Amino acid sequence: MGIHGLTKLIADNVPSAIKRGDIKQYFGRKVAIDASMCIYQFLIAVRGQDGQVLQNLNGETTSHLLGLFYRTVRMVDNGIKPVYVFDGKPPTFKSGELAKRTERRAEAQKSLEEAQEKGDQEAIDRFTRRTVKVSREHNQECKELLKLMGIPFVEAPCEAEAQCAALCKAGKVYGAASEDMDTLTFGSPILLRHLTYSEAKKEPIMEVRLDTTLAGLGFTMDQFVDLCILLGCDYSDTIKGIGAIRAMSLMQQHKSIEEILKAIDSSKYPVGDSFDFESARSLFKTPEVLDPEQIDLKWLPPQEEALYKFLVEDKGFNKERVLGGIEKLKGKSTGPAQSRLDSFFTAKPREIPVAAAKRKTPAAKTATPKKAKAGGGRLRK
Repeated sequence: MGIHGLTKLIADNVPSAIKRGDIKQYFGRKVAIDASMCIYQFLIAVRGQDGQVLQNLNGETTSHLLGLFYRTVRMVDNGIKPVYVFDGKPPTFKSGELAKRTERRAEAQKSLEEAQEKGDQEAIDRFTRRTVKVSREHNQECKELLKLMGIPFVEAPCEAEAQCAALCKAGKVYGAASEDMDTLTFGSPILLRHLTYSEAKKEPIMEVRLDTTLAGLGFTMDQFVDLCILLGCDYSDTIKGIGAIRAMSLMQQHKSIEEILKAIDSSKYPVGDSFDFESARSLFKTPEVLDPEQIDLKWLPPQEEALYKFLVEDKGFNKERVLGGIEKLKGKSTGPAQSRLDSFFTAKPREIPVAAAKRKTPAAKTATPKKAKAGGGRLRK
């Protein structure tokens, strides 16, 4: 889910914190990618003409593998060195949100069955996507594919977004790629959205900078975390009646959730027991992550024969396309990232203005878990 309304709030109040550009401007960058979010996207978006997930002759789902392979090849071909981060065990107080998701999928399944009885194809397609869930098997197959491709991955002890943020804060990567805005709440200096979108969508990559956001809003990091909790996150319910605009106003005036609770009219804005802001705050500020300094990221040559067998012979992928992808991986996913021109010059890379971008857009290694370090500088990678 991420943070409700945070993208719009930043765009409206600190537009300078958001830049949009082409994938080519990230040449030479190392990027940590929220793997679970990507797999979910692929299962929804990568489908056949009949709207169903792609399957091989054995009836095995392959949408997640096709999406992961070709989107990763595209990144590598554009000079990006990706590292995927997989979710671990969800925090215990996320159980409420997970239960809601399970309930929504059950409702979608019921609506899907009704649509199938009526033969309503549009409704069938819509509700089919709402029943999607990333399974352990999906994750394991994706890890096997990445291993054969020579692409590193990290198994986070808890939330993948938090681990991506920790890698970015430690300077291990340039940015954290995810569609969930709570990656910023976990403290990632740079969030990249739409990086793993299909090239056909022609959606520019959105780069959101945390330091510019904080400066523009006039908030400390602690105050920003409280704002995000008020907006709505996965780890706590919200205060009924307080939307994005009022949350922003209250934070500007009172500076913390505790002071807001003292000031608001509880009869007008009832605070339920499920508003567990202290637990949510603790998770955002000190998440359980692997120590980035103990994570050794290595990009290796693809295991060509094994990769070909896995994708073509086992999963039924197109032979020519797989061979073409392997050729792009060879020699580009290994060795140190090439130096970028902006390492030597101060001129900024060309960016696509927000308005122009809108016009163009169509209708691991085992390590010891520890608490994330507060703050942390970011080195350019």
